[in-house]
Amino acid sequence: MTGSRVVAVGHYQPERVLTNAELATMVDTSDEWIRSRVGIETRRIAAEDETVDAMAAQAAAKALANAGLAPTDIDYLVVATCTAIDRSPNMAARVAARLGMTTPAAIDVNTACSGFTHGLATADHAIRAGAATRALVIGAEKLTDFTDWTDRSTCVLVGDGAGAVVLVAADEPEVGPVTWGSVPEMSNAVRIEGRPGTFGQEGQAVFRWATTELPRIARQVCERSGVAPEDLGGVVLHQANLRIIEPLAARLGAVNAVVARDVVESGNTSAASIPIALSKLVERREIAAGAPVLLFGFGGGLSYAGLVIRCP
Repeated sequence: MTGSRVVAVGHYQPERVLTNAELATMVDTSDEWIRSRVGIETRRIAAEDETVDAMAAQAAAKALANAGLAPTDIDYLVVATCTAIDRSPNMAARVAARLGMTTPAAIDVNTACSGFTHGLATADHAIRAGAATRALVIGAEKLTDFTDWTDRSTCVLVGDGAGAVVLVAADEPEVGPVTWGSVPEMSNAVRIEGRPGTFGQEGQAVFRWATTELPRIARQVCERSGVAPEDLGGVVLHQANLRIIEPLAARLGAVNAVVARDVVESGNTSAASIPIALSKLVERREIAAGAPVLLFGFGGGLSYAGLVIRCP
């Protein structure tokens, strides 16, 4: 085999919806303030017993069902997360146990908001190298475990959930080469530090970097995949801020693409944001099957990773 292709997606979000109006009773903020700065209207909040691995398993089960595969068919499992409470066992091992998998390679990836696209790239590499034939890549986060609900600059952003994709070996590659990297001098710009840890960020610094540097890097992703921006059928960026997503898509020149705006209803779910947004677009059939879709994650680290896939 010379590559891989995405054959199915799935996502899971908790039932509880936290609105801007409810947040305004908890902290000094307002619906207008939140919408004007980040574009978020609602977000999903996990219950106490909805752990990272539990949400990951729910999304994975849906993706596997959509692919017509059994958990035992998977030989490579990646969970991207930065909100696992325990150091060991990792989330991938727990997800494998929940799903009844047999002998998958099971690894976690922690590059925060770009974790899913990093994980997708490593799964594609494993398949290209012949080390795997069917892979499951999950982004799952419970950011509310690490949120300071008295800090209006961060608590208005976060949401919980999980998304997953299934990749299989393919004669013709439908997952393009990854473009990835980091900005070490900004590694502290988005962070969860200390014990038990609290989410914090230098919001203005990240916003300036994202709006000035990301369009150039996103164009490189398209070039490496041999896809012109105007030919993209979809653009799914990390759902951090609507004021980053919309200008970036415009500056990229993706004039014919459906642009994911799931941040409006789901908030920032870190590594889960791209697969959740992608799964919803596929579920609603807003992107044609086979159309090229740009997936681009960026954030904590400060790390980034982008690639173009064909829509399942």
